[in-house]
Amino acid sequence: MIETPILDLSGIVLERDAVTILSDVSWTIRPGEHWALLGPNGCGKTTLLKAIAGYEWPTEGSVRVLGESFGDTDIRALRRRIGWVSSSQVQRFPPEDSALRIALSGFEASVGLWRDFADVEYDAAREALDAANAGHIADRRWKVLSQGERQRTLIARAMACSPALVILDEPCAGLDPVAREEFLDDMERLAARPEAPTILLVTHHVEELRPFVSHVLLLRDGRVLASGATRAMVTSENLAALYGRPCRVDAADGRYALRMTG
Repeated sequence: MIETPILDLSGIVLERDAVTILSDVSWTIRPGEHWALLGPNGCGKTTLLKAIAGYEWPTEGSVRVLGESFGDTDIRALRRRIGWVSSSQVQRFPPEDSALRIALSGFEASVGLWRDFADVEYDAAREALDAANAGHIADRRWKVLSQGERQRTLIARAMACSPALVILDEPCAGLDPVAREEFLDDMERLAARPEAPTILLVTHHVEELRPFVSHVLLLRDGRVLASGATRAMVTSENLAALYGRPCRVDAADGRYALRMTG
């Protein structure tokens, strides 16, 4: 039995204002895999994420997400099956909204609540907060939450409607070292759950790769430099090519550390 890929990009080219942002990007994510997307600033990571979620439309190539082909599917309905967590979301939510209301907004992938919600949806939002170790802040207002509490709330928002794919777009930006480790601990526990969604982690930092990340795609100048199993991708040679500087990667117990050497 052949399983439908979670993500299947073929020959993606994306141009804006005569500038090529993505060039010939092909990428397949299969069920049971968790990926990281690594690349320097300006390499096209955010644009690639937007193309996956239907916020940007490729100039060439095909996009299939969760078995749905772009151009033949309801993009708004598809987005409800994709959870999105980004440090850039922090400033978008109403400061007076509670963590519970933020989590509820995940059902519509909206900012703010624009309809009445059923009791079962409230229950699901509370369960998602509990699963993200944020149940105790359900009634606290967004404006008084710490950065770490906000990230947990955003995870609950992403998970409230049981998505099949969760995109973590630089989720650790702005977190102190302890909060970062606690957040990554939460992600590792999430990935270990039998019903866990596919996780796509976007980061600059190999230190954020936990053992649950099975595969890595390296993106440079809008092109795929390499992709494959994490251990084969996260090497001194590959990251030197990715970042354009000599470097050394140390690996121990499934964790990585990067040091520039030149």
